[in-house]
Amino acid sequence: MKYRLMTLVVFILVFLLIDAYVFQAILTVSQDWQPVWRQIFRYGYWVPTAIATLGMLWWTFSDPYKGTDYLRIYILAGSAILYFSKLFAVLVLVVDDLQRGVRWVMQKFSSSNHVLPGDPITRSEFLSRTALAASAVPIGLSVYGVLTGAHDYRVKKVTISLPHLPSSFNGLRIGQISDIHSGSFWNKTAVKGGVKMMLDEKPDLIFFTGDLVNNETREVNEYLPIFEKLKAPLGVFSITGNHDYGDYRAWKTKEEKQKNFKDLIEAHKLLGYDLLMNENRTLKLNGEHLSIIGIENWGTGRFSKYGKLEQACRGTEEAAVKILLSHDPTSWDAIVRPAYPEIDLTLSGHTHGFQFGVETGHIKWSPCQYVYKQWAGYYREGNQHLYVNRGFGYLGYPGRIGMPPELTIFELKRS
Repeated sequence: MKYRLMTLVVFILVFLLIDAYVFQAILTVSQDWQPVWRQIFRYGYWVPTAIATLGMLWWTFSDPYKGTDYLRIYILAGSAILYFSKLFAVLVLVVDDLQRGVRWVMQKFSSSNHVLPGDPITRSEFLSRTALAASAVPIGLSVYGVLTGAHDYRVKKVTISLPHLPSSFNGLRIGQISDIHSGSFWNKTAVKGGVKMMLDEKPDLIFFTGDLVNNETREVNEYLPIFEKLKAPLGVFSITGNHDYGDYRAWKTKEEKQKNFKDLIEAHKLLGYDLLMNENRTLKLNGEHLSIIGIENWGTGRFSKYGKLEQACRGTEEAAVKILLSHDPTSWDAIVRPAYPEIDLTLSGHTHGFQFGVETGHIKWSPCQYVYKQWAGYYREGNQHLYVNRGFGYLGYPGRIGMPPELTIFELKRS
């Protein structure tokens, strides 16, 4: 509790400093307004700050995991968007203060009585307006990303050529869905539409590559009737992601956390998904077969390392083609390629493409690329292939900007 109190105090002080600084622009811009509108504008500025402060107090002194998930998500996301946007205003106001400071110094040390044009201690109304406009742009984009980007599902079709693909599997269509994060959804109708889009592609089999929930298994309960509709002739296979273990919330007891994970495994059964926990399955067609290998989450750095690839691969030695489901793409360079060159294709998710970026024509950019070497789309090293799905859902920020949610359809071809 002491650590949480210190964190609360630091955040409130930083936020108040930002608010007080930006409020100077509010005062400048509204100084010539009619009294009623001036007061509404000035007092209204502090309303979001009050809500964010109450949210932080609630987070510190109560249990944020009690009650609705939406309240927790929108308080956190709203506060982050609000103050991230205000930082843009701060940058502009700093420019204004710098020029005022330079003018003040020049005026003080001027050897003549010459007065520089303009009042050196008056805040520029133009730059104050510019600061507020700069702050409004990211807020507008964020709202747009919630209302239109969160469920703007896109189907991406990828052909993978494998030299050892058995002829019976030539032309096999695989659907991939990843990072559902059911605890974040706010539009059930749109989610149903996304599932229908996958079914309309008529894949032969479907892979779900982890993160069914954000923090607790109960988040998926109301979405079980939707995602159980994901069916394919050759089956639906799934794995766990880093969020599925309940590692990101405080549990009262170890047993409570263990029960939550058991419930998650049961949820996969209720959905009709074949959950691969460091194990494999063999697909057989016309006497030919390929192996599907699935590991629990394994990621570099701070991420959990529950995956046991050696165990998962046992019994697949004779398979002509091996497809690995591994939630975190960092596992590809860290444990797959160095020791398992026989794994032909790895399917991952996890990154969400940061839910923000630009993909148009030959341009593909996101802040995600500065954190992950393989962050979205198709990658190849020698005869090994990796695909990183951009995710079906969203986490933290309940929307997407320029990085729409993805449904992937692969067609395997014999090269």
